[in-house]
Amino acid sequence: MAYFAIYNGMKYYFLMIVSCAGLFLHGCGESPADSRCMVEFPALPQAWQALLGNPLWRVEWLNDAGHKQSMEVGGSGGVEISLPVSWASAVYAWPFWPDAGLGPGVFRPAGAIFPFDVSAGAGGKSLVLSWQGGVDATLFWELARAYGAEQNVSTAVPRLPHHFNWPRFRQLFDDPALNAEIRADPWLADWCGIAERIVQSGFDRRRLIPEARSGREIPVGPGPWIGTSPFAAPLLFDAVPVFPVRPATDSWFSAEGVLRCNTEAWIFISFGENGY
Repeated sequence: MAYFAIYNGMKYYFLMIVSCAGLFLHGCGESPADSRCMVEFPALPQAWQALLGNPLWRVEWLNDAGHKQSMEVGGSGGVEISLPVSWASAVYAWPFWPDAGLGPGVFRPAGAIFPFDVSAGAGGKSLVLSWQGGVDATLFWELARAYGAEQNVSTAVPRLPHHFNWPRFRQLFDDPALNAEIRADPWLADWCGIAERIVQSGFDRRRLIPEARSGREIPVGPGPWIGTSPFAAPLLFDAVPVFPVRPATDSWFSAEGVLRCNTEAWIFISFGENGY
């Protein structure tokens, strides 16, 4: 896909964002400058719920003053946040289980892109977070980081995250031409590396491919083992478990404990040990 199919002209895209935000807010009978939204969390994957129960959520966003803000809440939503109305911004919600020693950042986040994920109703505006939105929010912040780190990029439209065509990006995951493994589980991709290449040379969906992984035999119980991606099916083994591994460390969880493994090493910690 050509670069300009994902990145729009700066002026057009800025006006589109402001217009969308204005329509959402005006539809609720509120000032277009009012960007307050009630956050709605997605349903937890059944396997996570069965093993770990209800989580707390760490919500992270840029407030209407442009400063990063966070809070930790329980339940399914109902927390109100204010967002910058004049540009697109990302919201994270990290599920975590403090009683099990599993803090924010272990499991993949839910997320949303404002204003595209705003829903207006009789009770006011809601920002509807989703698991796919967590992928979007991750790419948003990785683009910001990569743009800030890159010193030699000169383009007509700066490759900043609020210039990115987020609705078009979301639609890619319904396109059969996209890599089938990435469509099934977007967290198999290296979003840090993808963001760096977008900033350097533009967007190309052919880069949306899984990180290289190999199989590693690990003598632990048969499972089921749940991963940290909400899209990944639990693993259940009949013989010696073989886990997909990469250079970075991944975590897997069962009723017995947590397994951390990569291409070089692995460690199993029973629940009840070291805070688990």
